[in-house]
Amino acid sequence: MQGITTVADTSFVVALLNGKDSAHPTAIRTYAEQGTILLPQTVLAEVAYLLSRDAGVLVLIKFLKSLTASRFQLESLLDEDIEGIAEILEQYQDSRIDFVDASVMVIAERYNLNLALTLDRRDFGIYRPSSGLMFTLKP
Repeated sequence: MQGITTVADTSFVVALLNGKDSAHPTAIRTYAEQGTILLPQTVLAEVAYLLSRDAGVLVLIKFLKSLTASRFQLESLLDEDIEGIAEILEQYQDSRIDFVDASVMVIAERYNLNLALTLDRRDFGIYRPSSGLMFTLKP
């Protein structure tokens, strides 16, 4: 597996795993093009809920059992990440950026990544990382 190339948001992971999702084929192609994909544990919690609800608990179980052999690398929040999340939520409080999206943004910044795997164009499109560069969003 290549080095860390990107970070994943909930919408991408759900589309990748839920065969009924209209973005599923595109998510599969995008996933195959990546090296290691950081998966914040905050995203994993949201994915677990949405997969169980929309695709069934068996899809979730299969994903969890295969996680260590996948391109995903679980990433925990650090103390300084919590402060960064609070700053993002404060700065963008008039938007709908939520805690999970802000956690993805903070982890991307921690690793100096400008590529995010997400279907959420709105939130990730308005956020400006401290580097000043906008995120490149896939798929």
